[in-house]
Amino acid sequence: MSGAHDARPPVYPDKQGEHEPFAFIFDQYHQRIRKYFAMKLDSTSSEDLTQQVFLKAMENYHTFRQDSSLFTWLYTIAHNTLKNEFRKRSRTQETSFDGIDWGSKFITLDFANNLEIRIDMSAALKKLGLLDQQIITLRFFVDCTLSEIAEIVHMRESAVKNRLYRSLEKLRSELKDWKGLNHMSIQKMISIVSKNTPEGTKNESQTNVYEDLFNELNVSVNRLAAKLNHQPTKKVVIELYPDLPTFHAAVGEADAPDWFMGTYEDNIIKMVSPLNPGPEHTYQSILKSATHLFAMWLVTDINPRAPRWIRQGLGGYEADQMSQTFIKDSIRETVRKGSVPTLHELENDSFELQTTGGFQFSYKMVEFIVKEHGLDSLNKIIRNPDDFQGIFHCSEAELRAQWIAYLTKQL
Repeated sequence: MSGAHDARPPVYPDKQGEHEPFAFIFDQYHQRIRKYFAMKLDSTSSEDLTQQVFLKAMENYHTFRQDSSLFTWLYTIAHNTLKNEFRKRSRTQETSFDGIDWGSKFITLDFANNLEIRIDMSAALKKLGLLDQQIITLRFFVDCTLSEIAEIVHMRESAVKNRLYRSLEKLRSELKDWKGLNHMSIQKMISIVSKNTPEGTKNESQTNVYEDLFNELNVSVNRLAAKLNHQPTKKVVIELYPDLPTFHAAVGEADAPDWFMGTYEDNIIKMVSPLNPGPEHTYQSILKSATHLFAMWLVTDINPRAPRWIRQGLGGYEADQMSQTFIKDSIRETVRKGSVPTLHELENDSFELQTTGGFQFSYKMVEFIVKEHGLDSLNKIIRNPDDFQGIFHCSEAELRAQWIAYLTKQL
């Protein structure tokens, strides 16, 4: 649930001319406002109130002082609209406005024909106070950033972050009894086999590796399936090789560099065992690489034509293997020199991609799309990788220029 996108400079109508400014704003924020209503209302009512919010925004744009983000202003309208709706319903004894109604809200783990588990969130979340429920909802169901939440609840961002972490720890404690169900779900979706290991030699260390990989993927598989709105079409097999030379030989890359530790083909992910990761990796980085490789595979499962920069970028973004400091330090000089690669150049399928910062730039491109254009835009470009005009309302070259400006500002 971590698919929140960061606040970005709002697109103001007076900067776009008179034609269709609110259509653009509607495209940017419609899903997030609708998600907010969907936590309290049925689908039809949620859509109706979402339409009302944007009509009110269009009629009252002149009152927007631009001293907050555009989303925060829209959220305030949405919140007041919801309160008015519940006041109206309470007069007819339909319901009451007393916080977030989790009574019929479920997390659904459904992987094609494998297994479905529906978990009622009400018992766990009702253990939290109303403010903590609101923060959890905004962060994970409405995709708000910490800064946006801070504006909405009138708290410092650091205080919001602390409350969020404390609430998550409490939820984790409440949900601990579901671990076995989730584990069962992931084993229906993914199997792990050791390659080039003599039969009958499986030991306690290998058993721990299997457990750690399932624990890593248990979180990331569910999260990715939800973010990308896609249920995997096949069961994935992870093949673990005992060391780098054996892995490199198995994939036909005997002279590959030491950082190359995993790849995938069809529904098989091949990777080196965390027990012997080689000089460039650690036990933990190999575990995270499993998330990276699964994300790449899932994008390919959605669209085999999805560009390499999306697959690599999303894999790195979701696995969170590279620190922001490392990424910025490694691309700063390239950005300063004006040598940022084009998307076509990020399609490089050779080992040179590593030496030219291709992994970092792919990561930052995906980050840019998620934070500046939203998760919905990322989903659209995965499925329609050539439709820049329809998705971003600009050409590929113009989007690249926006991206470079984003990178420059960060550095």
